[in-house]
Amino acid sequence: MQTGHAFTEKVRISVPAMVGMNRYSSLIPLHPGIILARQSGNYQSPFKGRGMEFDESRLYQPGDDIRNIDWRVTARTGKTHTKLFREERERPVFIWVDLRAPMFFATRGMFKSVMASYYASLLAWAANHHGDRIGGVIFSEYTHNELKPHRGKIGVLRFINKLVEHPSWETPYAGKDDNQALGRELIRLRRVTRPGSLIFLISDFRYMSESDENQIIRLSKHSDVVLIYVYDPLEESLPAAGQYRISDGDRDMSIDTYDKRYTSRHQDRHQLHTDRLNRLSRMGNIYLVSSSTIDNPLQVLQSKMVSTSRL
Repeated sequence: MQTGHAFTEKVRISVPAMVGMNRYSSLIPLHPGIILARQSGNYQSPFKGRGMEFDESRLYQPGDDIRNIDWRVTARTGKTHTKLFREERERPVFIWVDLRAPMFFATRGMFKSVMASYYASLLAWAANHHGDRIGGVIFSEYTHNELKPHRGKIGVLRFINKLVEHPSWETPYAGKDDNQALGRELIRLRRVTRPGSLIFLISDFRYMSESDENQIIRLSKHSDVVLIYVYDPLEESLPAAGQYRISDGDRDMSIDTYDKRYTSRHQDRHQLHTDRLNRLSRMGNIYLVSSSTIDNPLQVLQSKMVSTSRL
């Protein structure tokens, strides 16, 4: 399927563009290409799996897991019984989208906030395609929308409308000095998620504190967590030696890339941030997806979450 003209939004998103991501819903199976947990049966899953509901008890058979013995029925009947479980039909998928001031930046491609919105919409439609319920948190420094999981297209459209109508698109720099927003929104997310959820955190993770890292690790203990790290190429490395001017529309700043010490410090900061996310990923068995603002988000999800899946 051709996607070259699908991601045309650059500085602002629209409902039609986000709804249009539905055409790719079947191309994202929501199974990252790593193995985080072993389930019963003849396969390994990259996720901890959906929640399991008690179905019934039956007589114990050789090979049954003794941890699933139903002691109440065993005591009542005098014969050993085993609990049987079935996989929940619907899994809550939470999409946590960062619309803080630093996300409204790009030198190439599209704003980080727009890229994050494309990822959020693609994942919401994919979750709907797989029969999961969609909820999430959409936030900035000064406001947030909290959505409890809902099933079907209604749930996705509700999520998209909140994403498009978020006030940050009108006033992205209103509260930009508040560096505590990340932590507050992670706490809010922990309050609305439940064990067995699939959680996508989409952000540049700027101003992430050690306490914020601990919140993410706590989420990962009972749910599957995927970090989608969005960055601009300029944040990774500065352009060739020269004098450059950057503006946010109100303020200007100059960058002197003739200064090798300045360019070296800049690259070191980005590398430290990347290393920190990689370390967090390893500590919490969390899957990390990195994406530049010039990437094709569908291709990134396909290459990271499809190619080596083992289902």
